[in-house]
Amino acid sequence: MPGLGTTLGRGGATTFPQDLVNSDCILIMGSNMAEAHPVAFANVVKAKERGAKVIHIDPHYSRTSALANLYISIRAGSDIVFLGAIIRHLLTNNAYFHEYVVNYTNAPMLIRQDFKDTEDLDGIFSGYDAVTETYADQSSWDYQRDQHGRPLQDPTLQDPQCILQIMGRHFARYTPEMVESVCGVAREQWQQVMQILLENMGRERTTALCYAVGWTQQSKGVQIIRAAAIIQLLLGNIGRPGGGIMALRGHASIQGSTDVPTLYDLLAGYMPQPAAPLVAQPSFQSPSGKDIDSRSLSTEKVYLPNPNESGENTLEEYIATAGAKTGWWSNFSAYIISLLTAWYGEAMHDGDNDRGYRWLPKITGDHSHLVTSYAMLDGHIKGYFLFGQNPAAGSTNARMQRKALAQLDWMVVRDLYEVESAAFWYQGPDAVDPSQIKTEVFLLPAAASTEKEGCFTNTQRLIQWRDKAVDPPGDARSDLWFVYHLGKRLKTLYADSQDAKDRPLQALTWDYECAEPEPGTRILDEPDALLVLKEINGYYVRPPDAEGMIQSVCTLRDAPHVPGFTALQDDGSTACGSWIYSGVYPAAGNNRAASRIADGSTNLQWGFAWPANRRILYNRASADPQGRPWSERKKYIWWDETQKQWTGYDIPDFPLYKAPDYEPAPAATGMDAIAGSDPFIMKTDGRGWLFAPKGLKDGPLPAHYEAAESPVYNALYQQQSNPVAKYFRNRKDNPLAPVGDEHYPIVITTYRLTEHHVSGPMTRWLPWLNALQPALFAELSPELAAERHIQHGGWLVISTPRGEIEARALVTRRMRPLQVRGRTIHQIGLPFHWGFQGKSKGDITNDLGHMVLEPNVSIEEAKAFTCNVRPGRLHEGR
Repeated sequence: MPGLGTTLGRGGATTFPQDLVNSDCILIMGSNMAEAHPVAFANVVKAKERGAKVIHIDPHYSRTSALANLYISIRAGSDIVFLGAIIRHLLTNNAYFHEYVVNYTNAPMLIRQDFKDTEDLDGIFSGYDAVTETYADQSSWDYQRDQHGRPLQDPTLQDPQCILQIMGRHFARYTPEMVESVCGVAREQWQQVMQILLENMGRERTTALCYAVGWTQQSKGVQIIRAAAIIQLLLGNIGRPGGGIMALRGHASIQGSTDVPTLYDLLAGYMPQPAAPLVAQPSFQSPSGKDIDSRSLSTEKVYLPNPNESGENTLEEYIATAGAKTGWWSNFSAYIISLLTAWYGEAMHDGDNDRGYRWLPKITGDHSHLVTSYAMLDGHIKGYFLFGQNPAAGSTNARMQRKALAQLDWMVVRDLYEVESAAFWYQGPDAVDPSQIKTEVFLLPAAASTEKEGCFTNTQRLIQWRDKAVDPPGDARSDLWFVYHLGKRLKTLYADSQDAKDRPLQALTWDYECAEPEPGTRILDEPDALLVLKEINGYYVRPPDAEGMIQSVCTLRDAPHVPGFTALQDDGSTACGSWIYSGVYPAAGNNRAASRIADGSTNLQWGFAWPANRRILYNRASADPQGRPWSERKKYIWWDETQKQWTGYDIPDFPLYKAPDYEPAPAATGMDAIAGSDPFIMKTDGRGWLFAPKGLKDGPLPAHYEAAESPVYNALYQQQSNPVAKYFRNRKDNPLAPVGDEHYPIVITTYRLTEHHVSGPMTRWLPWLNALQPALFAELSPELAAERHIQHGGWLVISTPRGEIEARALVTRRMRPLQVRGRTIHQIGLPFHWGFQGKSKGDITNDLGHMVLEPNVSIEEAKAFTCNVRPGRLHEGR
């Protein structure tokens, strides 16, 4: 999400799967699209039938590879070297789409003179603090600016401090020879990819790029995605039909879970969760009063709130920090105040509560799932809710996860079956004594997707409503039912409290009762999902009358809907649960998420795509700076001079009446500061960011770092791995193999199968799916099998510093040994769908993984770490 958000403006796919049929080339990397996203992949097949070239680059040969025109095997964890060489070629050969790059990206902007690149500091950018292992001072990454704060530019692209020149120096060492040496890809193969990309760019042709968790689950995953976005900007593919970046999400509504977030550091609509100013502390005092060395905790330094520092203590400070003076985020105040109004209603006007902002919790560090697991293990977490999550088998370093679950006082698991996380206390691969487990586990049956109504938001930001087919059985209930009734009970419990900390719960608006139960249902107290959708869409709290006068206060039930996010105000007259979804339910009886009208093109009446139902984002870039289509063949959005507005086959992602020749005044603010030729309206300068002057924790440009566990040293820099990744080095429960460790010389990558879903809690209970994929297996090359005396179909043991598991051996040429820096590197592939529950059982792949996390999103590195293999079974020993 930050890779696309920082580069382009929004954390979501820029295009939609059906548009892939308009591609002239499709590059799939970091994804086995045919097996993990088979519905979307059908469009790739159609594109190929129409003449598109399909390229698949992956460590593991799969069905995607079989259907591609060109497959290339690559060493897991070396993606940035491969992509960086493409960027270098485009720059050094002046092969990029010049008119697009000069006008639509920040290539001409000048960076401050004190900026130092990885070329200067051998793998580190300026601003790095070696003590905190963070880029604590990112000021040198910023633009040079004039007296109005606008970036200085060099349209000739010749100034040494202009971004294009900095990039040229940065990527100079990413050569085809380096690709061969580091990635294990022959120069000739890389050149084939380069040639296909060059043949499918420019005014007449476009290339689409598809990726999935093969990229995101790496310790530099955000920067891999950044490298891909840079390529697509240089080729002129963003915002154009047949182009863009298809961020293939891991499963249903993962996109929705960041839009209306279940993430600790975001509010709805990608507004940041307010943060408390922090001060470093040498030690942490446990609830028992005992001092604990900070090195034993989940972070290597402990930070506690510092009330004496300014930051985001008030709503005004928060808006100044999180909003922007130019670009679309200048509307930030309307979005956050509408959100506070939706949550707290008229109570936000009570007393000195800063419109309810004081009631928002302020984050004090990394509260993500995996980091919280360590806090749990160390005894700092008392209770845990699991909604369709299975960390005992589905999270990295799963053995540690199970130990952490045992340190809770209580845990509530809501799922369809008794998954591993609900059963860890009495069975599993580890010896367990139930009498020694203090965690009280409450397993509550959940409703399946067919047993409740609501919506999913999938890969292309498309919100689709799902009707309920049948009541859930027995005591099973929807998640909406559970959360709503839990909230009601909590509000009743604290209704008479005089404690200030309970006031936010008391003030919370919480009225989602159905006016009448659904006909024929036996569940009479199910909340009204459409009322929730109405709140998310937004409504008028004080609707204006025909003369513009404010009327009396309305409630969620009787208020008129807002038509879209442009109607939201910062005066408390509108409420909105997620501004980017505004427009999905613009009027009573018009749930656009439930619409199912297809037209074979952009399908604007099938569901609702945020924002404003736009299917291709940044589509102003599908026209040239003068507003004319780049070509008739790639015509999509253009300026209609007669009507004086933007028009086309999609909803324009641009102010409808802003002419292409509009130039902002020097001191302009808001959207007035964005020129008529600047397509990336979410960015403060209206440009796509080749270089990120702010917004990322690990650097303004992608740089290759080896995985935290790697068989080789970094060939590009002295800095071995991501300098700001979260390593938890001082924890005994997270041992890592040293670089080139002879005990763990093999690279392991994990992946999913079509027949099973994540750790298998929904699929390993179904006999017909188990018949298709009955057991855990490991794919390895014939060469590695021969070297280790492993038989096809026999057993093998896979070991890492975290533990060992056993699996069946699938000896296949789908895994290929690679020549890397003069030596043979073997890779194995391992699906991760098994556990000790269900009708099909097997060892847990995630028991092998470590807890090194990417710094921007705290995701694990599951796609590239090291292991060893031997024939036999665990009980046979070595």
